Amino acid sequence: MISAISEALYAEQPQDTLYHYTSLGGVIGIVSSQTLWASDIRYMNDSAELRHTSDLVRREVEQRIGAGHDQPRLLNAFIDWVQHRITNGHILFGASFRANGNLLSQWRGYSSVGKGASLGFDAGAIRRCALEQSFRLGRCVYDSGSQQRLIADIVDAVEVLADDYPELFDSDHPDAFLPLFQQLETDLLRIAAILKHPSFEEEQEWRLVSPVISDYPNAGVYFREGRSMLVPYMRFSLIPDGADAIAMDHVFLGPTPNISLSMNSMKMCLLKHNIRPARGIEYCQIPYRQR
Repeated sequence: MISAISEALYAEQPQDTLYHYTSLGGVIGIVSSQTLWASDIRYMNDSAELRHTSDLVRREVEQRIGAGHDQPRLLNAFIDWVQHRITNGHILFGASFRANGNLLSQWRGYSSVGKGASLGFDAGAIRRCALEQSFRLGRCVYDSGSQQRLIADIVDAVEVLADDYPELFDSDHPDAFLPLFQQLETDLLRIAAILKHPSFEEEQEWRLVSPVISDYPNAGVYFREGRSMLVPYMRFSLIPDGADAIAMDHVFLGPTPNISLSMNSMKMCLLKHNIRPARGIEYCQIPYRQR
């Protein structure tokens, strides 16, 4: 049942250009390596979204117990497990795309000292790359009502699954329900990866989500320097089978004090890597302000 919820969330696929905001250093890294770095979601800038899902589950559980649910032990065990596993369990890696490639809030986050770009990738090419690498693309859910209904469906699924294991209710062991919950972990993480706080709705994000990693020492996991710690990441190839260059639709150059020179060097950099955006390179038209 919960797998059906996950599949439905990831069924919609992007058709329009997918924009990825990055620094100029990020542009160099992306076009030269032909990859994106998909970071461990727990270490991303907006990692609070995982806690957001945990909070939504807790709220739903508390409402059901408060209304006199006949199996409070099951529900309390579920929320305890969710709060621990969603940030300490299997690992999920993600990379962010935006439907809008020219947002002031994103330039403020990615173009410090006039050094930012928004790379617009061909959606079809990204979909093919995702399929070939067992990644999933999902549109983030921001609407609080939709999130509440999704979480209610998840808790319903837990209750239905528990009905198949009546013997678990006879055990006094604190981890009695663990085998049941473990069956849900992969799909729960995938759902949590695209439930975002409503305050981020302007971003219109599409999230690229990796397979769930349970054995990271033997997986393709690398580490980069973050602001205050090492950040785990996976490499996502931007070249689908049979292609020889990144398929890019469009590029926005972020606010900069040297528009003409910056536009020229961006064009040179992309051409050096055989990238010719179908709709060209465009300045964001947002005035540059020295910080």
